[in-house]
Amino acid sequence: MKWMIASDIHGSAPACAALLERFHAEGAQRLLLLGDLLYHGPRNDLPEGYRPKEVISLLSGVRESLFCVRGNCDAEVDQMVLPFPILSDMMFLCDGGVSVLATHGHLYHEQHLPPLKKGDVLLHGHTHVPVMENRGDYWLMNPGSVSIPKEGSARSYLTLEDGLFTHKDLTGRVLRSLSVTGE
Repeated sequence: MKWMIASDIHGSAPACAALLERFHAEGAQRLLLLGDLLYHGPRNDLPEGYRPKEVISLLSGVRESLFCVRGNCDAEVDQMVLPFPILSDMMFLCDGGVSVLATHGHLYHEQHLPPLKKGDVLLHGHTHVPVMENRGDYWLMNPGSVSIPKEGSARSYLTLEDGLFTHKDLTGRVLRSLSVTGE
């Protein structure tokens, strides 16, 4: 199965539309969103094209393909207007023999690790900065942000297929790939 993974849309309709265009072009079966779907929060400026109602409509069109975790800017009121679940703090998935714990990153992160076994992947957003690193006992992956990238990074996402993470910008250009299967 091919997964597409993105984070931190923050209500940007153009960023969400570009993400969904890439989702269809990638031919991924599932889209995993790592939180902060509709609102920008007090620490961020308004993203370009801030139209949360349009983001609701766009994401609702692919709801059968979505898995989401709750970000620090997501609230119960958001769940009331979205036709798919967004309030889980984390989810667990397996791909190509790799165990992945997906979360937003405000509760669990490098300084506050969830329970992980050696070789597991901690996948989170929140920082708006992409990361693909082996941390010795675990892998750390972060797709960056599709709407408000930070530290000079591109608007970006990840794909995951058979243990291979690929970091791409919103044009689909490959920025980096990393296998976590040890092959």
